[in-house]
Amino acid sequence: MSTENEGNAVPPAPSAPPVPVASPTASPQGPAPDGSAPTAQLPPVPGTPDQGPAPAAQASGPADAHQPYGGSAPEGHQPYGGPAPDGSWPPPPPGTPSYGDAGAGGAGGGWGASYQQPAPKPRNGRGGLVAAVLVAALVAGGLGGGLGYTLAKDSDSSGSTTVSASDSGASQVKRDPGTIANVAARSLPSTVTIEAESTSGEGGTGTGFVFDTQGHIVTNNHVVADAVDGGKLTATFPNGKKYDAEIVGHAQGYDVAVIKLKNAPSDLKPLALGDSDKVAVGDETIAIGAPFGLSNTVTTGIISAKNRPVASSDGSSSSKASYMSALQTDASINPGNSGGPLLDAAGAVIGINSAIQSTGSGGFGSGQSGSIGLGFAIPINQAKYVAQQLIKTGKPVYAKIGASVSLEDTTSGAKITDTGAAGAAAVESGGPADKAGLKPGDVITKLDDSVIDSGPTLIGEIWTHKPGDKVTITYKRGGQEHTVTLTLGARAGDS
Repeated sequence: MSTENEGNAVPPAPSAPPVPVASPTASPQGPAPDGSAPTAQLPPVPGTPDQGPAPAAQASGPADAHQPYGGSAPEGHQPYGGPAPDGSWPPPPPGTPSYGDAGAGGAGGGWGASYQQPAPKPRNGRGGLVAAVLVAALVAGGLGGGLGYTLAKDSDSSGSTTVSASDSGASQVKRDPGTIANVAARSLPSTVTIEAESTSGEGGTGTGFVFDTQGHIVTNNHVVADAVDGGKLTATFPNGKKYDAEIVGHAQGYDVAVIKLKNAPSDLKPLALGDSDKVAVGDETIAIGAPFGLSNTVTTGIISAKNRPVASSDGSSSSKASYMSALQTDASINPGNSGGPLLDAAGAVIGINSAIQSTGSGGFGSGQSGSIGLGFAIPINQAKYVAQQLIKTGKPVYAKIGASVSLEDTTSGAKITDTGAAGAAAVESGGPADKAGLKPGDVITKLDDSVIDSGPTLIGEIWTHKPGDKVTITYKRGGQEHTVTLTLGARAGDS
């Protein structure tokens, strides 16, 4: 996703290179250097009148496939092509990636169209994902289906040789433990479709899931962004019960938010949280969300890669970037899936669906992109930590190294800039990097065992840690490689 920092354009999200080799950041004006399509965050799905909130692919909006958020950039990230702001956040947004391309967004680049508008509004050509509500398509499909059924019924004759299979208890929706149907039946009741509306009436829908019995719901920040300043939030369960909700806290950099149901029911069943650190490539995945406004949709796939460096934003000039080291899945993720859970085969949450790789081509006559089998989720270990901080203090806490790094498109590493934001020092005096002996011009190539190919990749990796964690930094200075250990610092809030 792209973000804006110090008035500078945010650099494009880095390509998702196979681990451990990281790939360069995607170009803000086109496909990544390797020819891949830009990654985009899932835009919110616009609400559909009289049909309940339409789930969004990203966290909000028509479809929930947003470009991965990695959290706010480490202290003082330099905008593409220029010095990074010193110790400040967020870094400038990547140029191309966006939450959703041509999505149903309100004026000014909202995540979704106004709730009064059944059809999605254009998203001003942002990013690779497009939010879209398939109201017209669904209505047309319904009419066609109804007419076909009527004609078939009228032409039926007593000479028909069709044979109907016995129910065999299928209507009971009882499946053996461990099956996808069983996991879906157990998990769906703990997911919600979130409808966010701003004071001006703009908004969209997304997905969320029950985090605890007190009524806290975890979702993406971009799903609830429209309702941050006095807007309206509602959460609807698959059984049709709808609750008003309020924002407890939101982390734009991580793209995580927590909302709380008002008058929450006493029988809430939180989804079990898994361990994203133990996820392996090839593990089965199950995604729940509202792609293109189709609530309570379940799709399946596998973990196709881990530790993908992803950056995303809605592509607007005022948007701030989010960075993450994402779980990659080929489960079908579309706009409207945003904020929904990515489950393992046992039904435990291993990630929050947040972004998709987009071809930039539209679908359903809306110009909105669909799934191409490359979806990205925020690892649940990171999201859990962020959610707990938001519930406790209402503000996110970010780990930092205390140095400004360049966000230029490169594969050589994350270079510490010569100056920070507004002429400040690139290396914070007394900060972690300063204490470890790092200096402007040093190029960081590894953080622990993770290869660092760019500034955005470094940001995403830093944010998978907590303040106080000790990490090993490998860097080059004057052609010589050095290794130091530093203790990560902390920064509270998104600004």
